[in-house]
Amino acid sequence: MTLTEKILARAAGKGSVKAGDNVWVKADILMTHDVCGPGTIGVFKREFGPEAKVWDRHKVVVIPDHYIFTADSKSNRNVDILRDFVREQNITYFYDVIDDPNGSWKFDPSKGPLQRQYGSQYAGVCHTALPQKGHTRPGEILFGTDSHTCMAGAYNEFATGIGNTDAGFVMGTGKLLLKVPETMHFRLEGQLQPGVMAKDIILHCIGEIGFDGATYRAMQFDGPAVKNLSMDDRTTIANMAIEAGGKNGIFECDDQTRAAVDARCRLNGTRQTYEPVERDRHESFVYELTVDLSKLEPTVACHPDPGRRQLARLMTQTQLDRAYVGSCTGGKTSDFLEFARVLRGKKVVIDTFGVPASPEIVHDLQTARWDGQTVWQILVDAGVQMTENAGCAACLGGPVDTFGRMNAPLKCISATNRNFPGRMGHRESQVFLASPATVAASALTGHITDPREYLS
Repeated sequence: MTLTEKILARAAGKGSVKAGDNVWVKADILMTHDVCGPGTIGVFKREFGPEAKVWDRHKVVVIPDHYIFTADSKSNRNVDILRDFVREQNITYFYDVIDDPNGSWKFDPSKGPLQRQYGSQYAGVCHTALPQKGHTRPGEILFGTDSHTCMAGAYNEFATGIGNTDAGFVMGTGKLLLKVPETMHFRLEGQLQPGVMAKDIILHCIGEIGFDGATYRAMQFDGPAVKNLSMDDRTTIANMAIEAGGKNGIFECDDQTRAAVDARCRLNGTRQTYEPVERDRHESFVYELTVDLSKLEPTVACHPDPGRRQLARLMTQTQLDRAYVGSCTGGKTSDFLEFARVLRGKKVVIDTFGVPASPEIVHDLQTARWDGQTVWQILVDAGVQMTENAGCAACLGGPVDTFGRMNAPLKCISATNRNFPGRMGHRESQVFLASPATVAASALTGHITDPREYLS
């Protein structure tokens, strides 16, 4: 069996499963957020009754993160709906925007978009918060009401996005009926060259198979090159499995995985026991691709879908209005370090926005120093508009006052993960996906630029 098949078989209580089987699996974690949480709660109460209790209050994780830092009253109300439900159900893990469990959330636009407006429990983007808070463990099943839940596959678990109806059912029963997906195999060899990042790996893979090439399939990433990829790198790759239509993305468990999971579980007091799945000698794949990382170059996914691959060095005629670094796939500490490496001592020439994925990353950037300067200050000095309000922000558009949102038909190069029309705001805007290094180089020139020009 493949890695995905092994996890599903275990969760179904079966000795083995194969692609195409329909199986009932037990969930280890159900995550929901402020966009889909109210709808999921509505389904749960409608189907199980207004007085029903969730199947396990310790396994439901609630993380407001999407439409948070906006004066839109309906968006603010969604967070209050989550808080009321958490209090009613006595749910253990709720990463609220405010500290008062009986309070009400309201964004204050008079403070501006850059100044912190969250309490001590807020965790930022759900997919980044889940591993940081100790909720991703090898060999487990994670369901989330967000398509990029597949990011947690970097930790050797079956993680996938589900809709409100399925989530309402899981909330009440702890189970879900799944069809076992076929598995596509991506073997990674060689080593990335300077200026090439994990984002370039996944953009290359999606370019090879197309934005629908993995529809309802598992994307398994392994091979000798994986040991040289950090956990941040692996999450960047797994996160975008959905951008090829994938059901999930998944990596093997190794010493890096164990060290990261063990540290986070101890730090947050979450469950520390888990059982990884390992590769079989005989696995059945529906597709196989070997990728030599040493031959990859900085890559861009062109408007209007992530499969429109092109090399950055061939796109210098593409003029830009905006640059953006942030989101679960592009707002990690390591992403901002590479962003700063290119921008250090220089000035951007187009509007450039930086949105860290979590408060912890804000702290990292504001305390880590290069030659006496914090990374945060290096970016601000370069002309980047950096906000302390970690969250999804303009990655998925949102209300018109969302930080970094495109409210006009602009062209933006972004380290985010999706570029369908209207994704970051105006429906006639264009989004070009790239690594943080490529975004930085392009911000310096005003057109798509190969970052290797700025790296010695």
